[in-house]
Amino acid sequence: MKVAIIGCTHAGISAMNECLKYYPNAEITVYERHADISYLSCATYLHIGGDVKNLGDVFYANPEEFIKKGVHMRMQHDVIKIDAQAHTILAQNLKTREFLHDKYDKLIVATGSRTSIPVIAGIENPKIMLCKTCNQAHQLSEASKNNHKIAVLGGGYAGVELTEGFVKSGHEVVLFQRNDQLLDEYVDTTISERVKKLLEDNHVTVLTGTNVSRFSDTKDGHLKISTEDDNEYIVDMVAICPGVLPQSDLLKGQVNIAKNGAIITNAYMQTSDPDIFAAGDVTEIQYNPTLTSKYIPLASHAVRQGTLAGMNLFKRRRKSMGSQATSGMLLFGQTIACTGLTLNAAKDANYDAHHVYFESNYRPDFMPTNTKINIELVYDRKSRRVLGAQFMSSHEVAQSANTVSVIIQNNNTIDDLAYVDMLFSPNFDEPFNYLNLVAQKAIDKELDYWGMD
Repeated sequence: MKVAIIGCTHAGISAMNECLKYYPNAEITVYERHADISYLSCATYLHIGGDVKNLGDVFYANPEEFIKKGVHMRMQHDVIKIDAQAHTILAQNLKTREFLHDKYDKLIVATGSRTSIPVIAGIENPKIMLCKTCNQAHQLSEASKNNHKIAVLGGGYAGVELTEGFVKSGHEVVLFQRNDQLLDEYVDTTISERVKKLLEDNHVTVLTGTNVSRFSDTKDGHLKISTEDDNEYIVDMVAICPGVLPQSDLLKGQVNIAKNGAIITNAYMQTSDPDIFAAGDVTEIQYNPTLTSKYIPLASHAVRQGTLAGMNLFKRRRKSMGSQATSGMLLFGQTIACTGLTLNAAKDANYDAHHVYFESNYRPDFMPTNTKINIELVYDRKSRRVLGAQFMSSHEVAQSANTVSVIIQNNNTIDDLAYVDMLFSPNFDEPFNYLNLVAQKAIDKELDYWGMD
């Protein structure tokens, strides 16, 4: 049986590994535009900030290891056309410009996403750079060595992390965010304001609710940024961290595709064509807090979806469990993590959503050192189900976000979270863990609603 995989980053690599494991007799051919595979885009800000000295170190796989296992690795090949009915692929060798025709029995599409370039006058200026691919990371890093004042466009995870990287490398940074708060898709106002203050305390100029309208060169070789509120800012270069769009053009009109362009799959990662599977940034996920499909491009999703696609290719072995979109970042020594719905998103989803905010030392006051932990817990008032949580602390709270992710996955309530068994040691927490305590605070808030004395 012939298996073709288009795209070889996180989803493609995971799919290939599983296909080799479960279907050792399959003939596997991989098509990849680039010369390398497995670049982690988060390495860009880590490299600029000095945590990763060499970008080459972040590649966790290479084509040669798969060639040794019998995979036909067609690197630097661009797939031009898929004919789903005929089960054929037309590709071009980007080095020789020769065309190649191929057939498949099963196909996995892991073509990922492309950067959504904002429509701003002057954005084609060479001083304005992107930061998604490894080549772009190299270019951005090299350009920053000769420029001091840098603007970052986009206040999501990528923009905030890149801002920290530039600060660590000694640059002056202005962060532009079109929406009224930073990380607006991930956290609510209280923690967003804490993030903004943390950036400002580290000498970042943060401009929220600010739309950039034009880029233009100055006479002395700098770059002028004009905004819709008639303000102007002079910088040396700009890094753009916009959103991304699914790269699904190859299957348009051949499989079911969502309005946003993402390929629709079932729980086994199978498209509406039974011989075509899809995984990673080109697809949607099942978003458990709202029981709907949603486009949330994360590396963690790509790895899991790719694993399922490769595993289920010829035999249905395992369904997707869906996702809570759990994610996190480390910013100037503070862990910021979240899972599930924000309060605003929960209300938009028509939940009777409430929230509680919890701030306390993470362990007993008699311990020699301590630090504050900040938690926002979102829940549905009617069912008492936990819907989401956000964390911020210099203490490591990322695993607490993972715990709440499981709570949401299992449809647990604030009552469950309040009294679920957790370890106690003065080294780590109070007799009631802080997750217990924030849920108990939610229960106390709801006493009047439930008519309890």
